[in-house]
Amino acid sequence: MIRLAPIKCIGLFVLMISFVLAPHIGWADPSNGPTPFISIGLDKGGVQNPGDISVVLQIFLLLTVLSLVPAILIMLTSFTRIVIVLSVLRQAIGTHQMPPNQIVIGLALFLTFFVMTPVWQQVDKEALQPYLNKKITQEQALENAAKPIRQFMFKQTREKDLALLVDIADIARPKNTEDVPISVLIPSFVISELKTAFQIGFLLYVPFLVIDMVVASVLLSMGMMMLPPIMISLPFKLMLFVLADGWYLIVGSLIKSFGS
Repeated sequence: MIRLAPIKCIGLFVLMISFVLAPHIGWADPSNGPTPFISIGLDKGGVQNPGDISVVLQIFLLLTVLSLVPAILIMLTSFTRIVIVLSVLRQAIGTHQMPPNQIVIGLALFLTFFVMTPVWQQVDKEALQPYLNKKITQEQALENAAKPIRQFMFKQTREKDLALLVDIADIARPKNTEDVPISVLIPSFVISELKTAFQIGFLLYVPFLVIDMVVASVLLSMGMMMLPPIMISLPFKLMLFVLADGWYLIVGSLIKSFGS
């Protein structure tokens, strides 16, 4: 499968969010008149051209929605699971600031692009490109763009979590996935991602915890109670992680977990 470059993925995602949200905001059409502008000044009362005010409000609303793109990227993709697992791994090893936060978040971000690329390619093929070529309307593009994203989210969402949110929302039991509203699907997906991330983190913590317990027991039996066990166990944990090729196993397991 052909993978998109990370920079192209970022541009495609921002453009996808922009055109998906366009039906709810509205775009100014340059063919209907001059290019809109924003000006601040004092004038007499009365509205001379209400259309200019409408365009300005649309622009401000669009900028406000685009500011939510980072939250959308985190909540609707694989970013949550990946960044939690990497953070728990860092705590389990005992290197509280190594790798730095920038490295952890950057790795999680690019792994998210890698995992979500097939979904974005499908959105680009079925929604974005036909809409830009004026083959489908905005409503059809919105429906086509939402389908692959909802399929990805449903694939990673547990039925138990989805039933919980449906019961709390006090809505009729959906007959199929298409009847589930997005306001119920998103929190269900996030809860499932958190549970999966903590399960993986627990499995990562166990071998390092065993090393800490063994080292602490040995130091206690030798009467070296004033020596912090972390100073002795940290080299052993790093050696175990390197010998087991930990980054290869963790990254591979994380990516494969989204295909199950």
